[in-house]
Amino acid sequence: MSTTLKNYINGQWTRSKSVTLLEVINPATGQSVAKVPAGCNDDVQDAADAAHEAWQAWRNTPATQRVQYLFKMKQVLEANADEIAQICTKESGKTYAESKGEMIRAIENIEVACGIPTLMQSVFSEDIATGVDEFVIRQPLGVGACISPFNFPIMIPFWFMPYAIACGNTYIVKPSEKVPMTMTRIFELLESINLPKGVLNMVHGGKESVDAILKHPFIPAISFVGSTAVAKHVYQTGTANGKRVQAQGGAKNAIVVMPDADEETTVKIIVDSAFGCAGQRCLAASVVVTVGEASEKITEKIIRMAQSKKTGYGMSHEVDMGPVITLESKERILKLIQTGIDEGAKLLLDGRAVKVTGFEDGYFIGPTILGDVNVESLVYKTEIFGPVLTIINVNTLEEAMELINKNRYGNSACIFTRSGSAARKFRHDTLAGNIGVNIGVAAPMAFFPFSGWKESFFGDLHGQSSHAVEFYTQTKVVIERWNEEWSRKF
Repeated sequence: MSTTLKNYINGQWTRSKSVTLLEVINPATGQSVAKVPAGCNDDVQDAADAAHEAWQAWRNTPATQRVQYLFKMKQVLEANADEIAQICTKESGKTYAESKGEMIRAIENIEVACGIPTLMQSVFSEDIATGVDEFVIRQPLGVGACISPFNFPIMIPFWFMPYAIACGNTYIVKPSEKVPMTMTRIFELLESINLPKGVLNMVHGGKESVDAILKHPFIPAISFVGSTAVAKHVYQTGTANGKRVQAQGGAKNAIVVMPDADEETTVKIIVDSAFGCAGQRCLAASVVVTVGEASEKITEKIIRMAQSKKTGYGMSHEVDMGPVITLESKERILKLIQTGIDEGAKLLLDGRAVKVTGFEDGYFIGPTILGDVNVESLVYKTEIFGPVLTIINVNTLEEAMELINKNRYGNSACIFTRSGSAARKFRHDTLAGNIGVNIGVAAPMAFFPFSGWKESFFGDLHGQSSHAVEFYTQTKVVIERWNEEWSRKF
């Protein structure tokens, strides 16, 4: 009998008031591993009430004391990293190594947030007029909330939550209903750090829970990562209700390969970027743009290396790539591959028929590569979000950059070259928020913000680092005059 997951509200594990339960499926087996509430407005109301009530005391807790809980949080996650990674692999399908990588990035963000006493410092100007001083202070907003995606159930909530609570806010995490077990276990472990009740809460659910968060008057700040269509909904609904929103959307990330690129290194990095996490990450390489004579040799080597990738159950150390998240995702990806072929693309590597012994019901697709893709085709313009790489060739760097800049997405773009001038031109003129030079996954460290442009991001301030601190605080300008004669009267 599978476990029914509970919410965590005001320091207590509570049953959802939703009467509908959803199945949590292991994508490697196709079997149910737990049940999760579909969520409801009442659950969000309870969490928001608890967080709002806890906020006044928490905001008045000195920052130096607040970060002590984060030091403990880091220790708890480090001590239980293996167990959390196993749960993540079980419900998301990614490899164990990829799940452990998520743990590292989550912990990095906690470490950066521990510097909040310095990060929240602001500016002071003495004597802006005779005897008058002016300064800026940062204060917390209130209750923050994170609406998290399925592809990084560990890492992405930690782009936001540690900074929010370090700044003096209370918080609500809503995990993806597809992968709720990982964050549930993290919350179970975090009980040991003894945060004050109501500071950190978790509610499960789908669209009803999301919409309740977007409209609740006690929640002024919302962070989201997911598809562009949902990011638009979150941003428009949240801002229409007077909230700050940072909504990370979809992507169609290109890697440009110049003729002078180091072939062996470039190919290895491209294949890892395109097929890591089964292509289900917002920084995965989707399109390789070969420039000039780089085309034929690079394409052949990419195909050979992709063929060597082993698809299977993520807990096997021999496996390089796990399944996609759901049967619906698999069917959508397979349909897009066929659409690409119908549109005239060449099927250079076909992963549609891959079978994994012992996991015949899993949602597996092997590495798939399409060549000679028309830039006006649906398969070129669509975020496939699966292990499918498209390859096109152009004559010049300028043509490659024009293709990237015309795309409606602007999450990431990378270039492989030995030329410093080509690299500088690319990073200066390419319209994308995260740029890689001889890097295949341009993922910022925790002490830099995770950027994103165009329809890959809606908002002004991104997750992580100084952007997170600015997002979860509001500035107050104070202008003071103290007159010595007034002081002598008392």
